[in-house]
Amino acid sequence: MPRVLLIDDTPETAELLTFALRDHGYEVSTSGYDSAINQLLVEQRADALVLDCSTYDMSDTLFDSLRGDAAHATLPVVIVTDTPDRAASKLRAREATRVLIVPKPFTGGQVAQALAQLLE
Repeated sequence: MPRVLLIDDTPETAELLTFALRDHGYEVSTSGYDSAINQLLVEQRADALVLDCSTYDMSDTLFDSLRGDAAHATLPVVIVTDTPDRAASKLRAREATRVLIVPKPFTGGQVAQALAQLLE
């Protein structure tokens, strides 16, 4: 069962997304916005990361921290955002790989599908 770390700054959304991802066969651990993202990934032995922060800048900061650590340079990442064009532009500028964007509003199924695609 793939392990997913879900970073979400809205507890209610995190809870709903956790249930949805578990229904799709993922083991999910959650955290609020935490700059110690690389440590969390190691502790949770995550196979993938879902970032859902209310502002893309928060996800942007965490993504850069993640990719700055050689151990997580290719970890699959799903970014859930209400500014998908801005996120895509920033990711293109970084030449980011193994990352997909799910625009808000979203369903748990869309996030699960993005994870499945990245984990193939």
